[in-house]
Amino acid sequence: MTTRVEHVMGLPISIDIRDDGDFTRAVNHAFAWLREADERFSPFKVDSEVRRFDRGELMRHELSVDLREILEICARYETASGGAFKAKLPGRGFDPSAVVKGWAVQRAANTLRSAGAQRFCVNAGGDVITYGEPEPGRPWRVGIRNPDQTDTVCAVLGSRDGAVATSATYERGAHILDGRTGLPPTSLLSVTITAPDLTTADATATAAFAMGSEGIAWAAAEPGCEVFIVDRYRRVHRSEGLAVL
Repeated sequence: MTTRVEHVMGLPISIDIRDDGDFTRAVNHAFAWLREADERFSPFKVDSEVRRFDRGELMRHELSVDLREILEICARYETASGGAFKAKLPGRGFDPSAVVKGWAVQRAANTLRSAGAQRFCVNAGGDVITYGEPEPGRPWRVGIRNPDQTDTVCAVLGSRDGAVATSATYERGAHILDGRTGLPPTSLLSVTITAPDLTTADATATAAFAMGSEGIAWAAAEPGCEVFIVDRYRRVHRSEGLAVL
């Protein structure tokens, strides 16, 4: 059993491995990658590859394979959401954070898998990746915060071999904007998505939140995704197949 928490990418990230054996080296590699991703792809670091690209100092053919992949994911969700999801808004710098976090944390989890870990949870500020079970016959429990009350949850999900991501305004305020209008969406209070990987869950949650009420049906129809969404009227929209405990 190996556990560790570090503050990376502006949030606490925890790794909880329930397998026997020493996974210290794998955990070191996972956190080293997350720190590297933060340095390379943060829009808040003046010398990051993202900022250099945004300033026009790097042409597309000069970009790393990783940043090209991030750009492709951003473009895919911009198209799929009809422009509601947008990494570059008029008058603002290029900000792929909605993709980078889930993508980077998923790669960190892949590092643990490659090292032989089969039962673990990675929690990145409430966005979670799980593999296996913490105990035989019991899934990992992932709480969905009540958008109106900081100390309560409105549901608990059971997760095995998948990811859970939530987009909302209760932690960071109106940081998600509708790329079609440039304004904060107001139709939804929180969007939680389960998916096979955190890249998909995180980007889908952000895109659906930006889309507003039309994002409910869109997200539920995305391949491999299940939804738990609270709208502004406090109505819950939930996929039938969602594993609610």
